[in-house]
Amino acid sequence: MSILVSGETRLVVQGITGREGEFHSYAMQAFGTPIVAGVTPGKGGQMALDGSVPVFDTMADAVRETGANTSCIFVPAAAAPDAILEAADARVALIVCITENIPALDMLRVYHVLRQQGTRLLGPNCPGLTSVAERAKVGIIPNDIHRPGSVGLVSRSGTLTYEVVQAMTDAGIGQSTCVGIGGDPIVGTGFIDALDMFNQDPETEGMVMIGEIGGEEEERAAAFVEREVRKPMAAFIAGRTAPPGRRMGHAGAIISGGAGTAESKRAALEAAGVAVADSPSHIPDLLRAAGVRG
Repeated sequence: MSILVSGETRLVVQGITGREGEFHSYAMQAFGTPIVAGVTPGKGGQMALDGSVPVFDTMADAVRETGANTSCIFVPAAAAPDAILEAADARVALIVCITENIPALDMLRVYHVLRQQGTRLLGPNCPGLTSVAERAKVGIIPNDIHRPGSVGLVSRSGTLTYEVVQAMTDAGIGQSTCVGIGGDPIVGTGFIDALDMFNQDPETEGMVMIGEIGGEEEERAAAFVEREVRKPMAAFIAGRTAPPGRRMGHAGAIISGGAGTAESKRAALEAAGVAVADSPSHIPDLLRAAGVRG
């Protein structure tokens, strides 16, 4: 089984005619995702992806004409907030925003609008997600690192997502759905949201969480796990050697006022009964030790 995307996903790509949008749309299509439409203002009526996908001027037109229920956004940062709001107004069920460098104040405005509408956003500044057995991918996670199975993964880091998925695959541990929530201070879907969905999915046997320094999201997730989760789980926290006050990689990865350290996050997870790896490559061993077959 999967969460968020599946064989029922009908994807529209906002920015499909741009270089990044076109490149990754071909990869999503090759993975098996049905791309039913693209949106680029001013290019409505054209065909994309070797003539297989119609392009529309607006999301409203794309959804009305094709029944799209999911959007993936490859739009520059200056226009991405409006692209998210346009997708929300078109009432797609899930919006995945790959775009990075969106100003936090712009995302704060978008976040409150989406909460009022009840629209699910993944990202921004995220790699998207894959539901492996369902052959559904929305975003930029590499196609060839997966193995179908029963472990759900949620991560703040794109590259660590790829590394851990590949390590699990090499160890013979398959994945149900892999979700990259993004590393910005304001994102639409957090750890608790994904962990709750995995916890309720009867075919997800175990879970992996990849966190990093900055903020309190991992500590809040640990409290949720201790209270609600009874499935085996492993985790990794990146940034153990990061100096306080210096942003490391993601906009949200900064230790401020002594809070948000790797040590505090690790301690919270271990207190909740989660096995925390010293290295991403150790996660398969922790899963095996917890009885996960994969």
